[in-house]
Amino acid sequence: MIKMYGFWRSAASFRVRIALNLKGLAYEEQMVDIDAGEQYAPGYKAMNPQSAVPSVFVDDGPPMTQSLAILEYLEETHPEPPLLPADARGRARVRSLALIFAADHHPLIVPRIRRYLSEELKMDEAQRKAWIRHWFREGLVQAEARLADDPATGRFCHGDTPTIADLCMISQVTGAAGFQVGVTDLPNIARITEACLAIDAFARAVPLKQPGAPASH
Repeated sequence: MIKMYGFWRSAASFRVRIALNLKGLAYEEQMVDIDAGEQYAPGYKAMNPQSAVPSVFVDDGPPMTQSLAILEYLEETHPEPPLLPADARGRARVRSLALIFAADHHPLIVPRIRRYLSEELKMDEAQRKAWIRHWFREGLVQAEARLADDPATGRFCHGDTPTIADLCMISQVTGAAGFQVGVTDLPNIARITEACLAIDAFARAVPLKQPGAPASH
């Protein structure tokens, strides 16, 4: 049995949700309301001292944290369909692309950073939104440059089947859209986004389709 503690709006939870869907694994997701500060509750902090989501439990094992580590675990324990290429160089490329989104840029716009900007640096809402939009855009532009004119880029970030790079890309594209940061001028990102969302495993995992998401959307 797989149980995930996540949040509808969490990009990291989104990535793991897609992987679980792609690999056909049944799971239960319990939402931890990040906006309400539930991640700081003593019970949750005991399982994840970082007070972050997702946290994943498999059977009676201890919690696993950090979305990329969880994706690698799922790949090793459930290798079909593969989310990493068979060759070492290809795996390095996929991991490099994934880290552009998940390590270089996503951490700059998470709630704890937004709170610091507001509470410690006294940025107003317009300044905070400008910060968020800047870093979303930087990551997408840099990834587009990596994908463009690279023969390893196919229908997806690497070849013609989804990889971990696509899971990380779509989570950033979706988050960026919420701050009016589009990708229409980034042809590879836009094309791959469309290809991803045409797959049911991606479409079912979209944040706005999860429990707790704004019903107006």
